[in-house]
Amino acid sequence: MNRRFLLLCSLGLCTVMIANAQDRKGGDPKLSEYYEPAAPVVTPGKTASEPPSDAIVLFDGKDASKWVAKGGGAVGWTVADGALTVKEKTGEITSKDKFGDCQLHIEWRTPAEVKGEGQGRGNSGIFLMGKYELQVLDNYNNKTYVNGQAGSIYKQLPPLVNACRPPGEWQTYDVIFTAPTFNPNGSVKSQARIT
Repeated sequence: MNRRFLLLCSLGLCTVMIANAQDRKGGDPKLSEYYEPAAPVVTPGKTASEPPSDAIVLFDGKDASKWVAKGGGAVGWTVADGALTVKEKTGEITSKDKFGDCQLHIEWRTPAEVKGEGQGRGNSGIFLMGKYELQVLDNYNNKTYVNGQAGSIYKQLPPLVNACRPPGEWQTYDVIFTAPTFNPNGSVKSQARIT
């Protein structure tokens, strides 16, 4: 008897609440609409491999003119077949432009010929703001410490998965980086974030 009574009361209460919600006259919906600032128009690339109209292209497959050797000077890496390739003993390169918050699309591959193991195999990195290294490594069937494998923030955070392709195959990173911010006294207001 008590269950039946509680069920009827609950159904009755729900009916009243629904009816009340439908009869309620809300405010003018236009009061919650705003039109500025309008988002800028960005034209997507015509194909999936073309960048959007607002992209800053750092390498177009033809030359390394937007790069310098670390410390200045010409880039010693080679440009061939649409790829910018590390040349041994030529050192790091850095973009001429400086970036903070950014979205980065990078395509990379490790040497097809397997040499070495662990960190000694197809090892490189992408340094965001010159500080935060996103590890590039031939990590396909190549064991190393987890916070040093491909996709890690080197020696800080391991990747969630090892999605490496075999040596010599093209791989892609699509990165969203938010730079850290600081208080006037130099203390960290918000830490860097990367996805």
